[in-house]
Amino acid sequence: IFRRSYDARKRSAITLTYSIDVEVADEAAVLKRLAGLRTVAPTPPMEYQYVGQAPADLPEGSRPVVIGFGPCGLFAALILAQMGFRPIILERGRVVRERTKDTWGLWRKNTLQPESNVQFGEGGAGTFSDGKLSTQVKDPKHYGRKVLQEFVAADAPPEILYVSKPHIGTFRLVKMIEQMRAQIASLGGEFRFESRVDDIEIED
Repeated sequence: IFRRSYDARKRSAITLTYSIDVEVADEAAVLKRLAGLRTVAPTPPMEYQYVGQAPADLPEGSRPVVIGFGPCGLFAALILAQMGFRPIILERGRVVRERTKDTWGLWRKNTLQPESNVQFGEGGAGTFSDGKLSTQVKDPKHYGRKVLQEFVAADAPPEILYVSKPHIGTFRLVKMIEQMRAQIASLGGEFRFESRVDDIEIED
C-alpha cells in the first residue's frame, strides 16, 4: 500500500481510496497496455539520495556543528551522521526524559525551568504533542518519505508511511527521539545538552 485516503464528498457513500505499488514481470508492456488509464503510472524513485559522504579521515576540526535538537536539528544531525560526518549537536535544554519531568513540573506545580520546558530541550516544541504529521505535499523528491521511514525505524506505527493524515500518537515521540539520538551517537555524533548558543564568531 502506497497511500490510503478517504473520499467523503458524498456523505452517504464515504469510501477508502488506495494507491497500490505493485511489481510486474514486464513493466513496460503493462504500462503500454494500460496507457489510457489515468490511475496507472510508473512508481517514481523514492529512495533518499545523500548529497555526499564524509572522507574516512575526516579531521576533528571539520566536524559540522548543529545548533538545536528540535525537528530540523534532529534530522540535520541524523543525515550528517548517516553520511559519516560525526556531527556535534548543541542543545540549550535537557535530554528528553529530564525535560519531561521539567515540563510536568510546570503543568502541575507552576514551576518553570527557563532552559528546559515545553519550548526548549531535546525534541523541540512538538515533543509533547499527539504527533500529527503533515508531509509529502508538493514533495516531488519524496524527502518527507525519508522522514517517515526514520520515524518508523524508531518505532512509530508503520501505517504512517501510507495513510493520508499520519498520526504517531500522543506522547510516543519521547521514546522515539531517544532512539534516534542513540542512532546518531552510534554513528559518531556527539551531544552537548544544556549548552546554549548566544552568538557565533566567524574567523578566517
